[in-house]
Amino acid sequence: MAVARAIRIPGEGVGTQRSEDAGSGPVIGVLAIQGDVLEHLRLLEDVGAGAVPVRRPEELDGLDGILIPGGESTTIGKLAAMYGLLDPLRERLQAGLPAFGTCAGAILLGQEALFHDGRPAEQPLLGVMTTTLRRNAFGRQVASFEADVEVAGLEDGPVHAVFIRAPWFERVGDEVEVLARVETPAGAKVVVVRQGALLASAFHPELTGEPRLHRLFVAMVNQVSQASATGGPAPNEVSEEDGRVRSQQVVHDQAQEGRG
Repeated sequence: MAVARAIRIPGEGVGTQRSEDAGSGPVIGVLAIQGDVLEHLRLLEDVGAGAVPVRRPEELDGLDGILIPGGESTTIGKLAAMYGLLDPLRERLQAGLPAFGTCAGAILLGQEALFHDGRPAEQPLLGVMTTTLRRNAFGRQVASFEADVEVAGLEDGPVHAVFIRAPWFERVGDEVEVLARVETPAGAKVVVVRQGALLASAFHPELTGEPRLHRLFVAMVNQVSQASATGGPAPNEVSEEDGRVRSQQVVHDQAQEGRG
């Protein structure tokens, strides 16, 4: 598959030109409906992937993985459904396509979303991670902040993270691995998780040019490709029973670990 390089910013239309090192790594799409599309494309290329914008269902063909940027989760979900992307993308994720969601993208990957006050939010979701996310959990735009976050498995110190109207993970299933928390007045809150070949972050690593989560995701994509070549199982397959968000509360998990 030919790999294209973005040369314009979102909002001006993403033009493309052939990259000289096309094909040197896995081909990862970036859902180009809303958010920091160009920044994600560049970071993916910086860590060795071929990166392409995805706006139509046929552009899902041939991808080794997909990244879903931040933005407004309800808008992204509705536009993805309008463009005929939501159902085909969900099917590919259920079949094992690796995905990385940041901020709104993390909400879309989950099975349930809540408003900031805890009320259920009715909105289109992909529903492939056994997670519940609280939208705007840290507050409105004026409450946006930056923090250094220790992410399990990442070397070279904490990740400098930007939280903009960010969610946190309210509940996670037993099969979800918690990679990072941040301290808040309400206790430590989960902000990075992994489930099989699915990675989700409540913050925006692309805004600081932080490459390590993107590098981790590319490594996950390579692992899935190698497993597929040897006939291994699709890592994202979830049964109907296992797919329900369990009653495990993150705060309960934190209490068992002596947190919060």
